[in-house]
Amino acid sequence: MKTKAAVIWEPGQDWEVMDLELDPPKDREVLIRWRAAGLCHSDEHIRAGKGAPNTRYPLVGGHEGAGVVEAVGPRVERVKPGDHVVCAFIPSCGHCRWCSTGHQNLCDLGAFIGPGSMLDGTYRFHARGQDIGSMCLLGTFSEYSVVSEYSCIRLDPAIPFSVAALVGCGVTTGWGAAVYAAQVHPGETVAVFGIGGVGINAVQGAKMAGARHIVAVDPLESKRRWAKEFGATHVASNGEEARQLIQELTWGAMADKAIVTAGEVHSDVAMEALSVVGKTGTVVMVGVSMQGASVKLPESLITLFEKRIVGSLFGSANPVRDIQHLLNLYRDGQLKLEELITTRYTLDQVNQGYRDMWEGKNIRGLIEYPA
Repeated sequence: MKTKAAVIWEPGQDWEVMDLELDPPKDREVLIRWRAAGLCHSDEHIRAGKGAPNTRYPLVGGHEGAGVVEAVGPRVERVKPGDHVVCAFIPSCGHCRWCSTGHQNLCDLGAFIGPGSMLDGTYRFHARGQDIGSMCLLGTFSEYSVVSEYSCIRLDPAIPFSVAALVGCGVTTGWGAAVYAAQVHPGETVAVFGIGGVGINAVQGAKMAGARHIVAVDPLESKRRWAKEFGATHVASNGEEARQLIQELTWGAMADKAIVTAGEVHSDVAMEALSVVGKTGTVVMVGVSMQGASVKLPESLITLFEKRIVGSLFGSANPVRDIQHLLNLYRDGQLKLEELITTRYTLDQVNQGYRDMWEGKNIRGLIEYPA
């Protein structure tokens, strides 16, 4: 069958919206008709050539998405045709060492998300005589995709596709970074560095966990304003301003937790986060450094004050459980999801959506497909 999709052929190019050939689903694979796809910063990393070292081009973008199962291949058990689904950007098999010990975000199948092939090493998208990969095994910047059943999580049909799509990555990553990785407790002081689609949900997670002070740090005034709407008690435009503010708020004890959700992490922002936490404080690293870059921190500050640095992938969450959990919180009015969507686009407007992201116009842009 044919499908219209946004493809990156070479790093640094714009997304090219074009028709592709799409193979039918094979063993344990599912054909999905997407209804909504989030514009996440990670796809911009891929477009700019700053993705994982094993990223393979050409590639259909998009790793946040919700839609309807159109067909299934042999031996599929998790879903059936007609089901509404949201897809997690890291598949979870349910039986590897990591899944079986409550770390679905670290499932061994995650090794496939860089090359963009299906789990059998082959490809379902084709054009111009080439195999085309799919971002995180999903390729939600396409009208239709074939995905692994291990990426699929069934939805209550009452949940809007636009809301569900965001929980496949950004919402879960940010909320889980605060609740699971940072383990924010009631009464604590938390700093969040970088208020994009992930950071804004780290703010929501910290608020839900009962933090007393939540300091949102971002150079853009629009994002600082949004942070207050989603639960930040204070804002700062840079790390030094945040450090002075937190020192005053805590009478010198400093923050208990700092969560780094900047789109690109450099040594300066990592050092700012380390400087705002006090003794026994925890810094959670969610954003990643540019390809080939490294972050350097003074070990004396870590050792002498017993500070901790913790990595967090996909919010240290178990997507099969936590995506449903977050959607239930949304239904109960405890988690803001619809409010995250600043602008809605068609697939043809994907490049404009990312320009708007860079200009600070969006918390999260969303591609919507016709019903």
